[in-house]
Amino acid sequence: MLHAKTSSLNWLRWLTISAIVLAVDQATKLAVTANFQLGEGKVVTSFFNLVLAYNKGAGFSFLADQGGWQRYFLIALTTAISAGLLWLLKSTHGGSQGNKWLCTALALVLGGAFGNLIDRIAYGHVIDFIQWYIPNSTLPPWPTFNIADSAICVGAVMMVIDSFRKQPVAEASEAKV
Repeated sequence: MLHAKTSSLNWLRWLTISAIVLAVDQATKLAVTANFQLGEGKVVTSFFNLVLAYNKGAGFSFLADQGGWQRYFLIALTTAISAGLLWLLKSTHGGSQGNKWLCTALALVLGGAFGNLIDRIAYGHVIDFIQWYIPNSTLPPWPTFNIADSAICVGAVMMVIDSFRKQPVAEASEAKV
């Protein structure tokens, strides 16, 4: 009985990764908002700035210029997607079947989603502050982003890689016949 309970809670250990992403994301956002005014920046290297920006939309400021409805839409969408990702994480048995890569990816995406969700609920926008650019170029800087966005992107890339790494169960069974 104890083994069954332990294995059923095994998937919760992956949420530690999500909690770390969330904590680092929120701590860096608090540090930047405490030390910068909106639009203020600091050159860190020849290709990297810290710049405080607010994003009322989704990625790359998609929907940012809308009348405010997008806040509630994005909160609902993030909540629904996060619930689906939590279900997926739990249904993979927390990596007990050898899919630690996918569990790590899901945990990263969840941590990032929760970080940006907190911003949307608390402030009505997402706090961004990381800005990359190509020195001596006429290209504009990459859109400003944050730690949560980075975790979401890394996790999403890992999920894509994972989709190519494994053979679906049905095909694996048929291949043995």
